[in-house]
Amino acid sequence: MEGDESREYNRKIVSFKDFGRFKLSEKKYDDNSLNIYTARLNDLREDTLRRAKLKWTGYSYVEVSHLALEDPAKSYILIGTLYKDQKLKPSLMRDLSKELQLEAQPNKNYASTDDKLFLEDETLRIRLVGNHANIQDVVTGLVCAILGHELENGTFWVEDWCFPGYCPKPCVSSGSLVENAKILLVSGLDLVNNTDQLSLDLFSEWITGMAGCIDAQEEEAVIARVIIAGNTVRGSGKIYHHKGYHETKSYDQLKIKEDITAMHKLDAFLSNILHCCCVVLMPGEFDPTCNYSMPQQPFHPCTLQKSARFKSIHGATNPWIGDIGGRVVAGSCGGTIVDIMKIAGLSQLSPLEWLERTLIWRHYAPTGPDTFPIYPFFKNDPFVMKECPDIYFAGNMDKYDTKLITADEGQMVRLICIPKFSETKTAVLVNLQDLTTQPISFGDG
Repeated sequence: MEGDESREYNRKIVSFKDFGRFKLSEKKYDDNSLNIYTARLNDLREDTLRRAKLKWTGYSYVEVSHLALEDPAKSYILIGTLYKDQKLKPSLMRDLSKELQLEAQPNKNYASTDDKLFLEDETLRIRLVGNHANIQDVVTGLVCAILGHELENGTFWVEDWCFPGYCPKPCVSSGSLVENAKILLVSGLDLVNNTDQLSLDLFSEWITGMAGCIDAQEEEAVIARVIIAGNTVRGSGKIYHHKGYHETKSYDQLKIKEDITAMHKLDAFLSNILHCCCVVLMPGEFDPTCNYSMPQQPFHPCTLQKSARFKSIHGATNPWIGDIGGRVVAGSCGGTIVDIMKIAGLSQLSPLEWLERTLIWRHYAPTGPDTFPIYPFFKNDPFVMKECPDIYFAGNMDKYDTKLITADEGQMVRLICIPKFSETKTAVLVNLQDLTTQPISFGDG
């Protein structure tokens, strides 16, 4: 028994690679040669057309600008970017009303029955009509192929539509290279507002092997990496109505003090874990980083003075994609999914179902830059998916949810909604080898 009590387990070490897809080498805002929608359409047009011709054999592809020259009695394939005209979307007038200190009504749902749908390419936009396509199932920014015909009033009657679909399977399968290890996903620590120190201490002690029996410690040693998926410092952006400059300035100073205190708390929390486990730290929508728009860049090392000294910490972007133990892992802090649900607010789809839709749309942040702030890329759109991930997650969701799906060419993808830790006290354990998941609770949330 004494031998069992003194037994030591070595932490599992697996291969790791950050694809660096969302790292910004330079910030440039003065290039207007190509907008991001054109870049997105150029990136996805060929694959979308190939998929459309496989689905609709015998139909010709026509550019939107050339449609008027074709026979209106025949059906054609159009390819472009969808745009939803929504009166409830944020507007400049609402922003001005806030600036003028007038009370603006918050709106968490931009959808209404009056929404209109358009398809546009580099030169022209045409309105889509018909009952064959549910406007609430799509959002602005999607590259889409439409089958239909033009009506006398200049609108386009939709008979069917299709999207780029899942990324193709890689030529060389990495399945045989997958290592026997696990990763732990957690998000929404919200250290500014989370006063439950016990759950954080339990999390820290559990991942470092300081809690649990010997069998539990053997299980914990298999966890090769922890991914902290955003909103670690602050979990929400509360809305306040201020009447004057001094009140606003006082609030800003208080917010800065809260963030600094929480950063010190995060630094101490991470330094305990980093002694024995590797961590991928992603920023979130409300975390104090150098940029608010996506892709958010990693926390600056000077903000985490203790933790930054460890080689076991990896500052990641939001969203992030990389290889862990032979599995392609990708995800975000969840802001993109929340924004999609605002645009399609009348739809009854769950966050997990919207997460699956982004795989079919082949885009990590389709609603940007229309309603979701993203950096103005010009030459290409880095949010277009180039690989089909094995593990695909969204952080800061209201509850834990997961699903294993099979893509077009047999690829298995594990979808995961990571719940807010500050509210649920729950993290998600993922087995890299068989893609099984297990929620781990550190309290009664």
